[in-house]
Amino acid sequence: MDVETVRRKYAGLESVLTERSRRLWAATEALALGRGGIALVERATGVSRSTISRGIRELESGEILDPGRTRRAGGGRKRAVEKDEGILVDLDALVEPTASGDPMSPLRWTSKSVRHLADELQAMGHDVSHLLVAKLLHESGYSLQANRKTREGPQHPDRDGQFRYISERVRSFQRRRQPVVSVDTKKKELVGDFKNPGREWRPQKNPEPVRVHDFLIPEEGKAIPYGVYDLSRDEGWVTVGIDHDTASFAVNSIRRWWKVMGRAVYPKATSLLITADAGGSNGPRIRLWKWELQRFANRTGLTITVCHFPPGTSKWNKIEHRLFSYIAMNWRGKPLTSLATIVNLIASTRTKSGLRIRSEIDHKTYPQGVSITDKQMAQVRLRPHKFHGAWNYTIGPRR
Repeated sequence: MDVETVRRKYAGLESVLTERSRRLWAATEALALGRGGIALVERATGVSRSTISRGIRELESGEILDPGRTRRAGGGRKRAVEKDEGILVDLDALVEPTASGDPMSPLRWTSKSVRHLADELQAMGHDVSHLLVAKLLHESGYSLQANRKTREGPQHPDRDGQFRYISERVRSFQRRRQPVVSVDTKKKELVGDFKNPGREWRPQKNPEPVRVHDFLIPEEGKAIPYGVYDLSRDEGWVTVGIDHDTASFAVNSIRRWWKVMGRAVYPKATSLLITADAGGSNGPRIRLWKWELQRFANRTGLTITVCHFPPGTSKWNKIEHRLFSYIAMNWRGKPLTSLATIVNLIASTRTKSGLRIRSEIDHKTYPQGVSITDKQMAQVRLRPHKFHGAWNYTIGPRR
């Protein structure tokens, strides 16, 4: 019998052989071949000489294992944790203190990759590889984790009360068919062939080339999108500014929304409710914001009510997850090469719920550091509400 014959026989049986039956079959073939049989079976099957010899010894001794077992009790390679009982204790000490902030942990200021962990364990005298470290971490209940934004900082005692107050005001305005909008500034965007996070479908192995470094192109500048979201109609307006994100820019964006979209769909409106964050260009402490709202009220004749979300709760503002999130999804993976590209991508954003957005570029300049005097503030018809007047107030038009 030659090597090729044994190889064909083994190929026909390999898929159904267990570790034990493979060992005994190879031993039987080697004994049948006689002198040189072990070497021939080893070449034909790849089963090691020591395994074949162990099978021959089992056949000659007549040893019978319990059904279902392939090895004697205690046979096989010992697990690393059985050979080195301290490995799990030291691994846990390396990982856990880093999470709880122990400054003495060797990996306190180092990335906790499995390779770094393996290096530290080896320095402690443990014979481990990074693969073994990964296996032990999984068995111990560890997994790769990303940061999660859950800590909002100290909460204002009237946080929930303000949420309820805003909700009541919104429902009241909507019952009277008066416009309600949510406003905010979206993240500023570099204009040019810069990398934009996300992926889009393109011909295979043909990614769109972009710049390596995200350095401002002076002649292109930055885009400043300021959004106005109509809560009742699921419609949005985004002004893309090119200068500074000031209160004048914010109110001018609201003014443009009213002129282009709002006035036509609310012809009988006498008041407007604006929900906004507690910071940025539309913060409650900014005098210029209230001064510009007064000018807006004078021009339109609208009585304007503003309700601010408490500090640290901007993610509850409707515009964040009903408008801006969909814009970000629509232009993911697309370089924002020009202002026209940005405006077109914003305006083409759609959702199954029926969201529609209009957008335009604001080429005006909005200087920073504009101060409103006490005399000017005295002209603002500001009426603070009884509940948190700093967050909730109404500005009436001056006839």
